[in-house]
Amino acid sequence: MTSSLHKNIYFASDFHLGAPNYEESLKREKLIVKWLDEIKSDAKEIYLVGDIFDFWFEYKSVIPRGFVRLQGKIAELTDSGIPIHVFTGNHDMWIFDYLPKELGVQLHRKSIVKDYNGKKFLIGHGDGLGPRDYTYKMLKAVFSSKICQWVFARIHPNFGIGIANAWSRKSRKSNIDYDEVFHGEDKEQLIIYCNDYIKKDPSIDYFVFGHRHLPLEINIGKKAKYFNLGEWIKYNSYAVFDGDKLEMKNYK
Repeated sequence: MTSSLHKNIYFASDFHLGAPNYEESLKREKLIVKWLDEIKSDAKEIYLVGDIFDFWFEYKSVIPRGFVRLQGKIAELTDSGIPIHVFTGNHDMWIFDYLPKELGVQLHRKSIVKDYNGKKFLIGHGDGLGPRDYTYKMLKAVFSSKICQWVFARIHPNFGIGIANAWSRKSRKSNIDYDEVFHGEDKEQLIIYCNDYIKKDPSIDYFVFGHRHLPLEINIGKKAKYFNLGEWIKYNSYAVFDGDKLEMKNYK
């Protein structure tokens, strides 16, 4: 069990480990592990809100090589009693039972609602929410299907993971112009989603998402706020809830 000193709840997203190459990914992984090691002294819970890996697929007895420092640190923290929540993102939706079984994390495939100290959080990766983006929503439905997963599992890992990594790199390059620009509250899909959601459930205090790659803090309705956690390729951004308020920070 965590002690009374463990009062903060941490949120981070979009590490994209594996991208853009081994050297840069390893450097970023070491920084993330250093951050996790520093926050363990006061962390009550930790949320890793999707796209932890730039690509991930679990075969029956094979997982992608690498990322052992992060996996070891996560196992250490869960063994010490700190709950760690991992959300699947659009780059690592093929996480299955390995991380929960071996590392002790709690895995989430959809957004969840949590209450902390009377503050209500809606937490999720954020992909596929809001209007438009019909092509991606169709692709997500295909990739999430058991048939697609079964077919991919028949491909040899050397070939299958190579194809997937190339696809991931192409996807990231094609979206880079969109990801690095704020398009206005009337055009940002997650802001539109939050504004629609708050009309149905005005009790939400904080919407916490990843996916968008920009650190954002936007007012929603009369009292709520939307936080986008950004990413760790450029910003090293995260959010922390101290029991009273949620704040965005950068790890330097």
